[in-house]
Amino acid sequence: MTAGLLISAPASGAGKTTLTLALARAYRDRGLKVQCFKSGPDYIDPAFHAVATGRASVNLDSWAMGRDAIARLAGRGADADLVLAEGSMGLFDGVAARGASGTGATADIAEMMGWPVLLVIDPSGQAQTAAAVAAGLRDFRAGVTLAGVILNRVASPRHEDLVRRAMADADIAVFGALPRHAEISLPKRHLGLVQAEEQAEVDSLIAEAARFVAEHVELDAVLQSARAWSPHAAAGGPGVTPPGQRIALARDAAFSFVYPHMLEGWRSAGAEIVTFSPLADEGPDAHADVCWLPGGYPELHAGQLAANSRFLGGLRGFAGTRPVHGECGGYMVLGSALTDADGVRHQMAGLLGLETSYAKRRMHLGYRLAELAAAMPGHSAGARLRGHEFHYSTILAQPDTPLATVRDATGAVVAETGSRRGLATGTFFHLIAEDR
Repeated sequence: MTAGLLISAPASGAGKTTLTLALARAYRDRGLKVQCFKSGPDYIDPAFHAVATGRASVNLDSWAMGRDAIARLAGRGADADLVLAEGSMGLFDGVAARGASGTGATADIAEMMGWPVLLVIDPSGQAQTAAAVAAGLRDFRAGVTLAGVILNRVASPRHEDLVRRAMADADIAVFGALPRHAEISLPKRHLGLVQAEEQAEVDSLIAEAARFVAEHVELDAVLQSARAWSPHAAAGGPGVTPPGQRIALARDAAFSFVYPHMLEGWRSAGAEIVTFSPLADEGPDAHADVCWLPGGYPELHAGQLAANSRFLGGLRGFAGTRPVHGECGGYMVLGSALTDADGVRHQMAGLLGLETSYAKRRMHLGYRLAELAAAMPGHSAGARLRGHEFHYSTILAQPDTPLATVRDATGAVVAETGSRRGLATGTFFHLIAEDR
């Protein structure tokens, strides 16, 4: 029978991702089948999960997904010995207004799935107060159960003893303490972690983290704290509509931000995905009936993309007869120009009039609910799509016909409407689910 745990923290930056990867690999090394999930809209962490476990990881998002969709996706853990779900931000952090089945908070998934919460507590700058924080999280919401805590970045044996005593007084189990001086971490980038495929050494980093955690954490006690869980095996795919039958998908270091469940959903619905690399100056497959450019880091490769004539010519030729859609970074490349962080302006495909700049960074972050004013690949006019937007570009021009009315999680209309021209469409948000 499968057992489940959800790894969370009081806030971002406590070490959830590193601990999740380390525990997943440590249990895999013991011969267990470990299934990871990621709570919330994160397209980077699931790739690291897959490296740690050898199994594909997907997102579970209570704002964007209904309960049935979450249950279908979680069903992939039916044959695992252990589920480790990684939370996002703090345990109860979500948006103000409820979405498809919740606010996007990690606690929603914990309650929905019945997985106890393993808290990562960073007691830097405090001691007994860390126990008060843990106790407050334990008691904040009925239906969310605390398994115990792992302390991260502990300053000294005396510091650890003070925190452990306070946790014991609060009847909170401490499964281990990780010394501050020996912290294992993964590289950072402006949108979060560097992507797993960018790091040749990522497997060895995870292996080292697993050895470190195994030395300082009671792995048997953590495993015993997981709750037995009997998921239904996934019936069918994630329930998302593919944009076409044969999909030319841009896929390389500049175009890699795709939620894993979206690609699985397309394949489950019978679609064929043919990847190509714009950075290698490849154009979309000539036999595809739709081209999809996901987000990624095009701003880091803008000069190379602008110089790749086979890619740009192939994309323009494709868009003359068949639909092309771009998400976030892909949308920017479909536009007229992209200015990089150094202020250099690079000509892009020109299929849309969008012009963006990274010379002056401006963060755009949050859930998005779009009602399409016109059709886009896979979705008809009037469809309601749930997604998430996260980028640091400044929009200099968005002159084409708006693709949708786009609102944030509070219902307020946002300016990033997406746009359309001919057979080209684009959105700043990454699609997560259809609003059914």
